Amino acid sequence: MHLVIIGNGITGVTAALTARRLQPAARITLVSDETTHHFSRTALMYVYMGHLRYPDIKPYEDWFWQENRLDLVFATATGLDLQRKELTLSTERILSYDQLLLATGSVSRFAGWPGQDLRGVQGLYSLPDMARMSRDTHDIKHAVVVGGGLIGIELAEMLHSRGIQVTLLVRDAHYWASVLPKPEAELIDQQLRAHHINVRYRTELAELLPNTEGHVQTVCTTTGEKILTQWVGLATGVTPNIELAKAAGLATDRGILVNELLETSAQGVYAAGDCAQHRQPGAGEVPIEQLWYTGRAQGETVAHTICGQPLPYRRGTWFNSAKFFNLEYQTYGRVPVVPAPGEESFYWQHPTAPLAFRINFRPDAQFAVTGMNAMGIRQRHEVWEAWLQAATPVQTVLQELGAANFDPEFFRQHEAAIVRQFNEQFPAQPVTLKRRRGLLRALQLNRAAR
Repeated sequence: MHLVIIGNGITGVTAALTARRLQPAARITLVSDETTHHFSRTALMYVYMGHLRYPDIKPYEDWFWQENRLDLVFATATGLDLQRKELTLSTERILSYDQLLLATGSVSRFAGWPGQDLRGVQGLYSLPDMARMSRDTHDIKHAVVVGGGLIGIELAEMLHSRGIQVTLLVRDAHYWASVLPKPEAELIDQQLRAHHINVRYRTELAELLPNTEGHVQTVCTTTGEKILTQWVGLATGVTPNIELAKAAGLATDRGILVNELLETSAQGVYAAGDCAQHRQPGAGEVPIEQLWYTGRAQGETVAHTICGQPLPYRRGTWFNSAKFFNLEYQTYGRVPVVPAPGEESFYWQHPTAPLAFRINFRPDAQFAVTGMNAMGIRQRHEVWEAWLQAATPVQTVLQELGAANFDPEFFRQHEAAIVRQFNEQFPAQPVTLKRRRGLLRALQLNRAAR
């Protein structure tokens, strides 16, 4: 079997490594026009900030690929013939395949603003994007970032690390309003203000104006403000990279349409990761998943099917994590901005420190926990996964909350204060905190859930 994978991100590389383990004799080729070798995309910001070097974000040494008989091709896939099972590359080389995996990822999404193609205006997704940003922001003093999501705040932190004054445009009334309840968003706003980021809420980009040399100079907003700038980062999200699939005639919508086995509309062709759109997502799930861990899971899943061991993709418990300057964030399960019908939401916040904890649960279902947000308090993944999969009552979760704590040794613990406030807010369901903590209890909970 010759397996060709377009894309060497986390999805493509995970699929390649899994396929190599399942079929040692297979021929496997990875095609990428971004980099020759796989790197950690989530660490790009730290290269820009000087915390890491590019070699530091490559999980595997360069010799690893030849050692594992994985052929790397640095080229752009320009054409796909589904009948002949042939892939045309920008180098004019033609690759024949038996099985093909499209792991083409995402591209930055722009809204067609006037002036978005000016020099000094860009998004941030790829390694070339980071290199371009590093070049164009050298020795500048002022920058504008458009977008109030994860990429927007990453760009703000990156620029701030170089002493650049940042203005952040956020169209909603508070940061990440589509995802975070207002109290959590206010903690992030505190971080922005503490780092002197100028935030304009309820403000969108209207137009970008150039100087006489065709470089961006002025940002015009929907509130009528004109902001002088030397660089603009467009952080308004990403969209699946589906151009090759569309041109080849594969069924697409916003992404490349796939079934539960991650099969496309063509036999022997699969899609996974950011570019894939599930035809029938599971209950409470989204059709397009653009997270590192879902890309990794899809890569491993699709490799089993490609290698003759059909395995339906199951996302499992939703989780995500991020870092907003000095504030760490974790979420597990479902924590909507407004609790769903039948749900209760308990929220605790430290009176002086940037620490908060939210648990959602359903009183009509034996008080089963449905989701959690943690701000500045680290939680163990395996413990929360077990609690959510077992529909554990909130009282039990709070009693055992110490088992989930993953803060470093000697950090102050806040479980007692959290439980005390829960008892004040829900006196009919009093909770007594158990002092037992640690991995032993975590492993017990995980085994019980399985």
